[in-house]
Amino acid sequence: MKFEKFSIYIMSKKNTSKHDKAYMKMAREWGNLSYCKRKKVGALIVKERRIISDGYNGTPSGFENVCEDEEGNTKWHVLHAEANAISKVAASTQNSEGATLYVTLSPCKECSKLIYQAGIKRVVYYEAYKDTTGLDFLKKAGVIVEQITETDE
Repeated sequence: MKFEKFSIYIMSKKNTSKHDKAYMKMAREWGNLSYCKRKKVGALIVKERRIISDGYNGTPSGFENVCEDEEGNTKWHVLHAEANAISKVAASTQNSEGATLYVTLSPCKECSKLIYQAGIKRVVYYEAYKDTTGLDFLKKAGVIVEQITETDE
């Protein structure tokens, strides 16, 4: 596979579609469902203007909803919002080939591999994660990466 370099594109108010803004608002609201105290992250997977999956960061089903240890560090088994959304698609009759992922925090390097393998072709995020390795990987792999900085709130 030949990788090409793509730059991050920050969407301004002028060129952000009303759908992109609406989906990002919904992802941000979905993130509020998270029990995590440190970061509340939400994700939506959209294909052909239909939400096919959603997720937020949290513990696996059946575990207590405590994401941080006594020192405030995230427990190792907490699932990221993107991983939760991709897992839901995998367990459904849908597929994410060619879809767009809306996520409130840019993907980490581990989630970026899942995003690419799931066939997601576009990632739109609100806030940048401190480590941009995941974004760099997605761009190199040809995934369109965009940041929405305003949702008219």
